[in-house]
Amino acid sequence: MPASLIRHRHPAQRRAVPLLPFAVLAAIGLPYAANAYALGFATTILITAIGVVGFNVLTGWTGLVSLGYAGFFAVGAYTQGVLATRFGWPLLATLPAAAIVAAAVSVLVGAPSLRLRGLYLAITTLAFSAIISHVILLAKPLTGGSRGLSVARPSVLGVPLRSDAAIFWLCAAGLVLAVWLAGNIRRSYLGRAFFAVRDAETAAGVLGVNVIRAKLLAFALSSAITGFAGALFALHQRYLNVENFELLLSIEAVSILIVGGIGSVAGVIAGTVFMVLLPEMARLAVNAIGGPLAEMAGGQEIRGVMYGLVIILFLRFAPGGLIDFWTRGRAWLRRWPRTG
Repeated sequence: MPASLIRHRHPAQRRAVPLLPFAVLAAIGLPYAANAYALGFATTILITAIGVVGFNVLTGWTGLVSLGYAGFFAVGAYTQGVLATRFGWPLLATLPAAAIVAAAVSVLVGAPSLRLRGLYLAITTLAFSAIISHVILLAKPLTGGSRGLSVARPSVLGVPLRSDAAIFWLCAAGLVLAVWLAGNIRRSYLGRAFFAVRDAETAAGVLGVNVIRAKLLAFALSSAITGFAGALFALHQRYLNVENFELLLSIEAVSILIVGGIGSVAGVIAGTVFMVLLPEMARLAVNAIGGPLAEMAGGQEIRGVMYGLVIILFLRFAPGGLIDFWTRGRAWLRRWPRTG
């Protein structure tokens, strides 16, 4: 029997629980302590973490290699923008709609791709992202085409969400919801089925797991959470353009999984903080040094270089990711008084 049907809970999951009160206090107090730039950066981290929590369901738990993250993220973002701006839908309707539309689109992509694996599935989902970009450009009356779409920040139950602090708290609540949902899925039979498909697909089918159903549900759940993150991104940015959803966004999601620890929700959050801050830290360091490299640091190039370099280093020297460092570090500290 595949081990995933029996043991499926990551050991770091329980250890993260005591940190929850500190995380809540930090989320409440950060908007009062941080300037606008730092608060915007923190909001970006929250949105990225939500999206990659969803991406982890498909790639980390089910083992389906996808490069369609940017496409599903764009579907959620434009669903939020179009419904709110063109049709005047309230936020409590647009956020679920963004998740539902992204999930529905993912089933259309996933159904013809069920027999594909590895590189073939990755190329198929990459092609989907390219198609979504072209659809956005062609649907000018709704999306604004190449000129983009301005997204107004709505009100919730009469309370306006115009401030950056309000969007930050909304995204923080969204991350809590995404982590809670992912944790419940992981502990359920469906979560065990995902891991069984990843570890031994043929054996899982023999033991009664409906492999096709599991894969389709993985696509749908993953894309729903990613689409929800895209909707929050639209509210945060207040302006959408097709250039926001290039291939680098999918590469970023893959790199976060590798750096944080594939399959771990806690690893996703740690990897997100690390990978989102990394280009900024590199930019500040290069600017301090000066010279020709300083001109490159402000663009997409430095992000691409850093993501590629970090992926190579982690795959070579730390394939378990940051969560593995955390687990081994805690084990070493428990033994440390007896190892001197």
